[in-house]
Amino acid sequence: MSGWEESSTARVVAPARPRKLAKVPFVELADGRLQGVVSSGSDFGRVYVSSVAAGHYAFACSTNNNRPCGGARGSFCKHIGALIDESVVQYGAERVARYLRIECADTAPTASGIAFAMSNTGPPPADATAAASVFSRFLRQLAYLELAPTTSPLPELQWFPPTRAVA
Repeated sequence: MSGWEESSTARVVAPARPRKLAKVPFVELADGRLQGVVSSGSDFGRVYVSSVAAGHYAFACSTNNNRPCGGARGSFCKHIGALIDESVVQYGAERVARYLRIECADTAPTASGIAFAMSNTGPPPADATAAASVFSRFLRQLAYLELAPTTSPLPELQWFPPTRAVA
């Protein structure tokens, strides 16, 4: 058994490239969606929760107080575009395209190629079901930033099963 299998931490995949968190502070490939939080360009106190479903590309974009994005009417808004761009920086274009089940042309996928491939499938249906869970996960991530540095275990992260008997 290797060392990481005996610890209570999981390996983290390093970002494809370092990214700036000001525009898109939270992005993840989870729950069958590319999803995240995008800062508003016009209001410092507003963020948008955006998501695109894998396979059929149903999308949603709304503010942190559940108001629909004015730009996401039948096509991707600029927030979803920013989310796609930052997901490519975070995970790499190949991984994002594979996760979203996108067949790009003969060339290697890019952020603009991923957005183009999804928008060429016809108008994607709206999907507003993800906003609450995505924003909740973002707030949970922010809460960890407020904790004082410590080497003590965090109770909410104690769900890892023990790998050996403790005497």
